[in-house]
Amino acid sequence: MTTAPTPMMAQYLALKASVPDCLLFYRMGDFFELFFDDAAKAAADLDIALTSRGEHLGAPIPMCGVPAHSHEGYLARLIKAGHRVAIAEQTESPEEAKRRGGKTLVTRAIVRIVSPGTLTEETLLDARAANWLAAVGEAAGGLGIAACDISTGRFEIGPAARDALEAEIARLSPAELIAPPALAATLPDGLAVDKGFDSANGERRLKALFGVATLDGWGAFTRAELAAAGALLDYLDRAGQGHLPFLQPPVRRAAADHMMIDAASRESLEITATASGQRKGSLLDAIDRTVTGGGARALAADLSAPLGDRPMIEARLDLVALFHDDTDLRARLRSALRAQPDVARALGRLASGRGGPRDLGQLRDGLDQAQRLQAMLRGVDPAPPLLAHLLPALGGHGALVDELARALVPAPPIESAQGGYIAQGYDAALDALRATGGEGRRAIAQLEARFREKTGVSQLKIRHNNVLGYHIEVPAKSADPLMKAESGFTHRQTLAGVVRFNAPELHEEASRVGQAGAHALAAEAAHLEALTEQALARRHDIAATADALARLDVSAGQAERAAEGGWCRPAIAEHPCLEIEGGRHPVVESAVAATGGRFVANDCRLSPDDRLWLVTGPNMGGKSTFLRQNAAMLILAQAGGFVPATSATLGLCDRLFSRVGASDNLARGRSTFMVEMVETAAILAQATERSFVILDEVGRGTSTYDGLAIAWAVVEAVHDINRCRCLFATHYHELTRLADRLDSLSLHHVRAREWKGDLVLLHELAQGPADRSYGLAVARLAGLAPAVVGRAKDVLKKLEAGRVATGGIAAGLDDLPLFAAAAVAPEEEKPDALRDALATIDADALSPREALEALYRLKGLAAGE
Repeated sequence: MTTAPTPMMAQYLALKASVPDCLLFYRMGDFFELFFDDAAKAAADLDIALTSRGEHLGAPIPMCGVPAHSHEGYLARLIKAGHRVAIAEQTESPEEAKRRGGKTLVTRAIVRIVSPGTLTEETLLDARAANWLAAVGEAAGGLGIAACDISTGRFEIGPAARDALEAEIARLSPAELIAPPALAATLPDGLAVDKGFDSANGERRLKALFGVATLDGWGAFTRAELAAAGALLDYLDRAGQGHLPFLQPPVRRAAADHMMIDAASRESLEITATASGQRKGSLLDAIDRTVTGGGARALAADLSAPLGDRPMIEARLDLVALFHDDTDLRARLRSALRAQPDVARALGRLASGRGGPRDLGQLRDGLDQAQRLQAMLRGVDPAPPLLAHLLPALGGHGALVDELARALVPAPPIESAQGGYIAQGYDAALDALRATGGEGRRAIAQLEARFREKTGVSQLKIRHNNVLGYHIEVPAKSADPLMKAESGFTHRQTLAGVVRFNAPELHEEASRVGQAGAHALAAEAAHLEALTEQALARRHDIAATADALARLDVSAGQAERAAEGGWCRPAIAEHPCLEIEGGRHPVVESAVAATGGRFVANDCRLSPDDRLWLVTGPNMGGKSTFLRQNAAMLILAQAGGFVPATSATLGLCDRLFSRVGASDNLARGRSTFMVEMVETAAILAQATERSFVILDEVGRGTSTYDGLAIAWAVVEAVHDINRCRCLFATHYHELTRLADRLDSLSLHHVRAREWKGDLVLLHELAQGPADRSYGLAVARLAGLAPAVVGRAKDVLKKLEAGRVATGGIAAGLDDLPLFAAAAVAPEEEKPDALRDALATIDADALSPREALEALYRLKGLAAGE
């Protein structure tokens, strides 16, 4: 027999039906409860008990719950586990429901949908990292990206080329990414959303949100950009259940505005996080000397999107130079900033309706401190252009600061429920209510003394709780006299060891205290609402102040790091060059210094006539570090900071590519070599003459001859077609012969020496090719068994003897550009004889002589002989 659901369960099911893609937190008194499948999922991820409540359709209803007062911690764990959570709150009190008659159910409504990209709670966010929500739209054959961080109000919109879409997404590293279903399926962690992606909707929503008649003032948005913006705002509207968060006017960002860095290169260079996802050990971690959350977030954004505009870079460098050269000013500024609250996130919480008294206090203190910083920095003469631009944004809040200073206590509480945050003297009527309440509490204390004297019970106490309110409590053994009618006390509750009573006098005083307290709380709540409205009326100016404070923190922090490490100001050139003297890698240098060692600095001089360096030498000799440090210096310089070098002149880079290290992607069915080839292909397809490329051990993931042929062809393509600045590290010594015919290629190696059987790695870069790879010496250093190393030596002698007898592999490849191209050509484009010959070379059983003979046959086939 099917029974109808209870009224409460019917209410729950109706709410759940409106958010089928979310877990539903259903408020029941002091708990948020979850039912059915939601309960099973939450119990598993939170490691809490799964129980049951009643029945539905003849079966027990699975149930679990979390305390409302500490639900944020559980919410954070569910979000981290990949869930989205809808919050259903009680929108009236039980008393209000009773006044509607009978056993009326308390009304509830979904007030918010919580997802990774819509967080504002201080406890759920990393203070030093942005929290982007991004949307990708498609229209008229183009793509657009809209992204916002609702915790601070940052909002940007821009186009995205198809070959640069993943790079743009990687730059943002969004906590949540939404896209139309067809597009979401092609994006990493894309969430499919099937509505809102309409350019007309986007234009309408943007105009309504910012109260403008035209969007022209922010740029010429494409239809795809507007579609992305519309979907983003629709998503936020649903998450806030009709309440949009604070967003600053959108900044239009074009690809040319910043250096493009794809996802693989970001991971390889460990710019903001290591390969394991940790901040510690990254480039950001090595240079971050900011002292505020806003500054840390701005620095991460700078490194994620280095500038592409020389005047803007120079403006940042000028400000860093000011603080670098003026040690006293830098120290005073950083000292003041350390006491600066996070104004941007306080404003974000207030604007989202989830702020409280402490957030207003943070605005008061932060804006007041900003005005003091403005006065301090006005004395700088001459002021760098960027400082002159920032100074006005630090002031202009005097009236709001004064109002908040008068209204709030020095240290307002986080929550408003208990009151106590409006200062004495701000509101005479509120002060009177508090006095009434205080007098009532004193009267209750006097009552307690009289009741003790009247009853002779010295342990009698007047207590208060949320159920009984004020009541009299006595030990059970002393309760009998109070039970009598003539005592004047009314029995309320018997517990183990104590009995509770009421009395007319206590009820009268309690009513006075309760009424005064309720009126006082209501008065404070009204003031909180009015003060919040005053603050939000200046939200755009406050956001500008927060941005200015963050930029000052970044600049002073960059100056601190430069002074600490002896870094230099880079010269920015228009032509593609990279002239580094005494360059170091900041992450590796810090690690070496921690062990008491000294990092060996190296020079790098790339120019149009010498733009491709082929770097050879032993493993662990420092090739990869050398490659990465030069890429890191380009990032640091174009982000507007000093670089770890004695001197540096760098030409602007439009795209930075890094193919360093070995990794696979099992989830997408790609082996290590396939990943290497995909990344290399992307570089060859996208690098321009203004790009910078670092390539390490291309071709090492397959057989020797295939790998050598691929590496050979890649070097030629980079030199002849891409014509970009490139550092190419390899163990294929045969490639050094390319220097004879590639005009802009030069040979370099990391130095090493064997001394009394031990390998000494000097980590110094020198001209010319390495004399050998020292592979066996490195194997010995790694602890390979002596017997294995000895056997390897014997095998190496035989292999080298075979190479000498035939003139060596290098001799066979001396003039084989045609062969190299044919070896990597698609199968359908290879002649049958060439394909057969390639298959022969791949056979592991061939002797060195047989392999070389096959190689010469290939030479003839590739040349058409």
